[in-house]
Amino acid sequence: MTERHNAPRRYFVDAQGKRVLIGLSLPETAEFEALDVTLGETVQIVAEIGPTDEVAAADEARWLELYSKHEGAWRAWIAQSQAEQPQDSSFVNYV
Repeated sequence: MTERHNAPRRYFVDAQGKRVLIGLSLPETAEFEALDVTLGETVQIVAEIGPTDEVAAADEARWLELYSKHEGAWRAWIAQSQAEQPQDSSFVNYV
């Protein structure tokens, strides 16, 4: 049997049913996902034929900018969510 990890999602679903990464807008999420696919393909091409051009470097910088924005917002959301959960005091011995 495979163990399931219950990691929190990194996105929410907006009113139109679209997935939006926490901390990004819908257009930023679409841009991030497109860059993610493009950069994955670029890595394969670079391995096969050589270094990338300036466009690929700009895409990578933009991907990193969007990822950093999302990651920061996601970490803040996790911290806030954990702070709002009741503390488990099962370790306390009530004798």
